[in-house]
Amino acid sequence: MKSLNALAISIPVTGAIATYLALGPLSGFFLIWAAFAVWGGFFAFGADGAAFKNIVVCGIFGCVIAWVSTLIILNVPLAGALGLPLWAAIVVNLGVAVAVLAAKTQLFSAIPCTVFGIASSYAYLLQTPDVMSTAVLTSASLENQIILMPLSIIAGAICGMISGTWGSAMTNEA
Repeated sequence: MKSLNALAISIPVTGAIATYLALGPLSGFFLIWAAFAVWGGFFAFGADGAAFKNIVVCGIFGCVIAWVSTLIILNVPLAGALGLPLWAAIVVNLGVAVAVLAAKTQLFSAIPCTVFGIASSYAYLLQTPDVMSTAVLTSASLENQIILMPLSIIAGAICGMISGTWGSAMTNEA
């Protein structure tokens, strides 16, 4: 079977299982939209062991950057003086600068993977405003972005690895 045809089987079937789990028995343990974004990143970065490591390590690093940045935005009282949009823009962009500078090290060198973590974290926080509080962000709850988003990233990377490995197993191309 050609590679594209094999992936046309392995990705949708794995995606259906992941969606069922995310909306059913594992609801609240990972967000399917974040897992799909990371899954796409896994394939974009080569669909191999290095891609898996980069998407997980750098993605979670991005979650940490977003988490720390959000805590700073919420707890350093400059939003009143500068206005929330300006204060948030300053803090978020300082976090992005940290991500870029950290790419000097091999461990954090996949900047786009870090951005997946940052973007997914902010998407979750902004779409779910009741979780954007210091109380939630410092809790051991699955509502906490620093717990939920890494689980979503790991789930997406695992789904990518499963679908890619399965697709390769069905391929007869050289």
